[in-house]
Amino acid sequence: MQSVDRQFSLTTKRGTVKIGKGHEIALIAGPCVVENEALVMGVAKKLVEIADRLGIGLIFKSSYEKDNRGSEKNWRGPGMEDGLKILKKVREEYGIPVLSDIHRQEDVKLSAEYLDVLQIPAYLCQQTSLVLACGETGKAVNVKKGQFLAPENMKSALGKLRSVKNGNVLLTERGSCFGYNRLVFDVRSIPIMQSLGAPVVMDSTHIIRIYGTPSSDPKGGEPEFIPHLTLGAVAAGTDALFIETHPNPREALCDGASMLRLDLLEPMMKQCLAISKAIGRPQ
Repeated sequence: MQSVDRQFSLTTKRGTVKIGKGHEIALIAGPCVVENEALVMGVAKKLVEIADRLGIGLIFKSSYEKDNRGSEKNWRGPGMEDGLKILKKVREEYGIPVLSDIHRQEDVKLSAEYLDVLQIPAYLCQQTSLVLACGETGKAVNVKKGQFLAPENMKSALGKLRSVKNGNVLLTERGSCFGYNRLVFDVRSIPIMQSLGAPVVMDSTHIIRIYGTPSSDPKGGEPEFIPHLTLGAVAAGTDALFIETHPNPREALCDGASMLRLDLLEPMMKQCLAISKAIGRPQ
């Protein structure tokens, strides 16, 4: 594939997180949804310790709202105002950038006051008004590839963001439809999206969800395959990893069947760094 100078950076009081060509793989991680302050702060502390030991860049991820739920009765998060305040506390206490999903155009302004990275959910990656509104804030944007799109189709979202002069963009691979209720990882997605000119992130936790089965049901995901997909993506040259993680996924209020147990994260990341070294990153 064409070699491009794909770059992304965020500066916080802990330093600058750089993602892309010439940099080591970075980590975007945290619990799927903001459940409560104690959980979020506890996971953030552990992630900072892991990132420091491994010498990798870290962005903390947790959603203040999960609007894509199978039932109106399912936990959707604490809401924008309460959730953003907790994420702000993570940023202030640990000095790390924070990321959350944005579902509606009217939520963009307030979210941009608290977040370092605005994330466009996969189902909304073609929503022009939302993509442009996020880009116009000047904040970094992570666009998750819709499971209904080919990787080269992400040039559309990237073009929209560039049209409003926002070049601090990540593109995230999170699987493609493989029949009903299943996703599959096409390893070609990584170099193809990189060739568009943006760093690429691998989300290996959403790919293993079994859609149509509640995420609270152990049969709703196959987390035992998270390491296989993650290591494969590193070997393919992904620029960063997106890993939803929880101390006890079975007790999680959202996506419990697909999150990686927190104590398994560091051993997996050590394997990732060994593969990264073997393929010659940074490159």
